[in-house]
Amino acid sequence: MFKRSVLPIDDLLKKFLREQGLETPLLQKRCIDAWETVAGKTVTRYTTEKFIRNQTLFVKITNPALRQDLSMMRSQLVKRLNQEVGAMVVTEIRFY
Repeated sequence: MFKRSVLPIDDLLKKFLREQGLETPLLQKRCIDAWETVAGKTVTRYTTEKFIRNQTLFVKITNPALRQDLSMMRSQLVKRLNQEVGAMVVTEIRFY
């Protein structure tokens, strides 16, 4: 009898994404999409642009007072975003 190593589809997909270099961009996209869930709908209304560069999430906030409040909550937001994604994607958030 042949012995076959049977792997779950989840493990195969993760392995394929990692080999093709697509794992990090996918996690970054998930992190950007998780912003609305983590920050809330009110903050999302004042958010115009989001992108990640060098493990730093850059978020453009149009309301200066809200930008200042969010700046004081940076570490909490980083922690919650990474928990939402399930991986360490961002280490810092910068508001502009």
